Amino acid sequence: MPREKGEKVIATNRRARHEYSIEKTYEAGLVLTGTEVKSLRQGRANLSDGYAYVDGGEAWLDAVHIPEYSQGTWTNHSSKRTRKLLLHKDEIVRLSHAVSAGGYTLVPLRLYFLDGRAKVEIAVAKGKREFDKRQTLRERQDKREAERAMRTRNRLGE
Repeated sequence: MPREKGEKVIATNRRARHEYSIEKTYEAGLVLTGTEVKSLRQGRANLSDGYAYVDGGEAWLDAVHIPEYSQGTWTNHSSKRTRKLLLHKDEIVRLSHAVSAGGYTLVPLRLYFLDGRAKVEIAVAKGKREFDKRQTLRERQDKREAERAMRTRNRLGE
């Protein structure tokens, strides 16, 4: 029985949703050391520069910054070390095929605890061009304005 229930989000990568169009997402476990887990439980992590790759039939997460644990001793971890992702073999094969097809990359979207276990949500993503980013922002702004207009219209009609 896990001591913790539910999901506790530690870090999200908001920039990834702006820079990339997300095709498919996967949930993966992480191989972590003790001080990394303690640092994550304090809610400290940064996914903005992170990426994942497949090498030798294994999936790896690189450039994710988990700062050193403040009360750690000489056993502290390196803050930007490469960490192994725990995925099923068929998922790793699917990810490697998607990336080798070209134009796709593996981006971490969020880091969280699920029932006490550290998980990362990675996505198969394609980079957006500048006009795609502007178009997405414009669509979001138009949607917000339409909702605002509907709210004021409903208030006036009452």
